[in-house]
Amino acid sequence: MNQSQKTFRRVITGHDADGKAIILSDAPPVHTQLVGGPGGPTFFEIWHTSETPVLIYPQSIEPDESGLVLAPPRKGTRMRVIEFPPEGEEIRKLTGADAAAKFKTMGDEKASTSTEGAPHPLMHRTQTIDYGIVLEGEITLVLDRAETTIRAGDIVIQCGTNHAWANRSGRICRMAFILIDGQFTNEFALH
Repeated sequence: MNQSQKTFRRVITGHDADGKAIILSDAPPVHTQLVGGPGGPTFFEIWHTSETPVLIYPQSIEPDESGLVLAPPRKGTRMRVIEFPPEGEEIRKLTGADAAAKFKTMGDEKASTSTEGAPHPLMHRTQTIDYGIVLEGEITLVLDRAETTIRAGDIVIQCGTNHAWANRSGRICRMAFILIDGQFTNEFALH
């Protein structure tokens, strides 16, 4: 993580032996990964659940998962924070194969939808509902036929749409994401 960026805490609560609410952990996120090398986004994996309704234990333990995984577990959720650096030429020049390779490092090569003439080389789509909250900075949400710039305090409800994030601001953008596993209805023709 860039040392000039503010760090943040992940506070996990639970219960003591008497059933009283306590703080189990108060520290920066444990799982952090730079994706795609220098100039790529930094992912801070906060928490995930494996089912809904989620089972709540008195002493919540860190969900076990090795490596970065783009989507939430089947019937589960995932929370992460991503720091998007300003987008450079190395992103704009990615080929479809390059984009697929980047998504493969996140465990979901099939999410990549990059094609010749796409509005952005990192277009992707998952079967999820995502709540994206801009914490700091600004970023452009790129869709197949539209784009909009969102700023600190803005919230995006991403409903399984093909999209990419383009940081054209010249400074880091930090976003929080809550991903909820979903399933496309038969009315969708996936391509």
